[in-house]
Parts: sequence; C-alpha cells; structure tokens
Amino acid sequence: MPALVVVGAQWGDEGKGKIVHFLGQGADWVGRYQGGDNAGKTVVVGGQKYALHLIPSGILQAGVKNIIGDGVVVNPRAFVDEIGMLVRRGIRVNGRLFLSLAAHVILPYHISLDTLREEGGRGIGTTKKGIGPCYEDKVARIGIRVADYLDAESFRALVRLNLKVRAAELAKVKPLKEIEAEVFDGYEARRRFLARYAADTGLILDAARRKGARILLESAQGSMLDLDHGTYPFVTSSSPVAGGACVGAGIGPTTITGVMGVTKAYTTRVGLGPFPTEIEGSVARYIREVGHEYGVTTGRARRIGWLDLPQLRAAIRMNGLTSFTMTKLDTLSGVHPIKVCAAYKLGKKRLTEFPVSRRAQLDVEAVYESFPGFSGDLGGARKFGDLPLGARRYVLAVEKALDVPIRIVSVGQSREQTIVRDARHIWGRSFCYNKQ
Repeated sequence: MPALVVVGAQWGDEGKGKIVHFLGQGADWVGRYQGGDNAGKTVVVGGQKYALHLIPSGILQAGVKNIIGDGVVVNPRAFVDEIGMLVRRGIRVNGRLFLSLAAHVILPYHISLDTLREEGGRGIGTTKKGIGPCYEDKVARIGIRVADYLDAESFRALVRLNLKVRAAELAKVKPLKEIEAEVFDGYEARRRFLARYAADTGLILDAARRKGARILLESAQGSMLDLDHGTYPFVTSSSPVAGGACVGAGIGPTTITGVMGVTKAYTTRVGLGPFPTEIEGSVARYIREVGHEYGVTTGRARRIGWLDLPQLRAAIRMNGLTSFTMTKLDTLSGVHPIKVCAAYKLGKKRLTEFPVSRRAQLDVEAVYESFPGFSGDLGGARKFGDLPLGARRYVLAVEKALDVPIRIVSVGQSREQTIVRDARHIWGRSFCYNKQ
C-alpha cells in the first residue's frame, strides 16, 4: 500500500491544494491531518475556482474518498458552510467525506480569545480562527472532541466547565452567559449535520491500507510554521511536518512510502516572524500581483522573498523529503535577474543551514546567487523541454543544490498546467495517474 505525504516546504501557501488534487488522480483516499480552517487553498477544476479551508482537495476528484483526521481542529459552523458550498456547486460529498470522532472542535469562545490576543498586543499574526486556543484546550486536556460534540448532555457539561476555566480571560470579551448562548445557538442542527460524517477515521484508513488502497495525506500550512521545528514563536499550533501525518491521521510511520515537499519558485510568508530573503520594491510588487499573492483565508497581502536554499534544506531534514514539486515558476517569467539565497552571513560566519536561534533567524543576511531570467507565457508548457532554457536551468540548478529531485513543476493554477518530470518514484514506487 503506497502512502504519500504532501507537505509545504516553506511558510505555507505553496500550492499544496492544486498538487494534492493533481496527485489525487492516482489515490483512493486523501486525508487532512492537522490545522483547521485557518488553512486556505485554491483549486481550479474545469475553469472553476474552489477555495477550500477544511475539506481535503481530494473531494474535487471523482471517486476519491476523504478524511479529516484526528489531529485537525474543526469549527462546526465552517464545516457546515464549506460542505454547503460544495454541494451547491455540484460536488458529491455524502459517502466520500469522513470526519474523525477524535478531532477537536473550535467553538465561538476560541475565536473570541484568538481575536482578543491578536488585537491586544500579544499577537503573532494569526488568522483569528480560534486555532491556537483550541489546541491549548487539547493540550490542557479540557478540549472537546467531535465525539463529545455529538453527545448533547456531555457537550453542555464540558462547555460550562471550560467557560469556568476561561472565565477570567473571557470576561474581557463579553459576559459568560452571552458566550454560552452563542455556543448553543443553532447547536442541535449542527450536531445532527456533523453526525452524518463522523467516524473512526483511523480504523477506516487502516482497513483501506490492508486492502492495498493508495493513501494521500496533505498538510496545512508549511514546515517552517511547525510548532516544534518552525520559526518559533511565529508558528502554527500543530505539526505540519511529515511526522505529524502519522499522529494526525492515526497511521503508523511504516506505512509512509514517500514524502513530497511543495515549494514555490520563490518564497512567501503571511504574518509576523523571520523572513531572511524578504524583498520590497518593484520586483516584490510584480511577483505579488502576477502570482496573486494574497491569502485565501484572510485576503492579506503575502510577504515576498527570493528562494531560500538553507530554509529548504531544513525542510528536507525535518520531513525526510523524497521529492519536490516546484510551483509558481510561471510567476517569475519577466523577472531579470532571478536571485537564490545560497547561504547566510551572520557576523563573520557563513551559514548554509537555517539557524535555530530566533535572534540569528532575524539577524542573518542572505547571500545570493543570480540567474538569468526568462520570458514568455509558460502556461502552455506540458513537458519540461517546452519551458524556456532559462526556466529549465533555474529548476535544474535548484535541484542540484538541494540534492532532492524536483519531480513536478507547476506553471499555472489549473491541473493541466502541470509538468511531471519523473512519475516513477513519487509514491516510493510506480505511480499511476489514472486508476484502472
């Protein structure tokens, strides 16, 4: 049973949604293993754009089944709304989507706490979706799981207990009675709705594995936002790295046959935190506008930077990457020259690896290598040889520097604008795009 993990190799927004949808042609199951509706991915199918936040990209691939795993935090209201959007647009969801009974639920007071902190001077640039406070409850062992949410009596008791625990901080938002009323407003309808999809997803995936199914697991956010390995404290509250797939999906590490990292041809970041290759000015504005570098979830303009090889080496190490996909190569068309950070300068030291110290992450200076740019519309390229010579040389230079094969190159938003350089080893074994 091949199982492939797809991770963001930067700070998120790398184009994982499109790549997971593309690879989903060869999958039986697609699963999300962490994060919540703070994630945002845009997938283009048949000229139609779909903005997904909670539900795996595999839902847009006919015949593929999908799970939202144990490690995800789920806002029931967002879950209902996203399914409603898909159904209205003709996507069949029933029988193809399963929500883990062990996933934790985000409630209105989690969002209130998140907003309070962000606007009260303690913010790190979160999406204000309640993700962090929900994971806090999980770690504090006062969290409420989907299984608890479906049990009306248990749910009400747990909510009242949690409001008491959070009383001092929540009192800064509004009276506790109002918060409690907000939690229970429309609860019964949402409870019945979630019950249609709730299941023991770990058992489901294990049964699929035993039958030889192909499983694709997708992360939200990016490796550099990992709670343990990212640019702490400017990180998310979960583990987007490949190791998180086993914990968040409920499968053992021996089932993983390949790990693909998704990187843009340049780098972006949303929110606060270190960003060694960040640039401003006309080139940054050009890349932002051509690449539509605005958050799917928040609409915020993304910070723009050159490709960062020390940062990508960190992603290779923490994920055990077996391959890369490079996205947004088409966005760099018309940029002359193209720069790549080969190393950092920290005082008199030259660093080729991403530092752990937050001070060092802020103080390093990027040491660049320059590449001739390229021009023309790359969107029609379907083979690597169709790309301009400068584009091919750029991809090959990055591949050589990282010593990890770049198997796929994306040159546009649609699934068709995808160049597969080597399909043989993507899953750790032969890969089939069209299931027979």
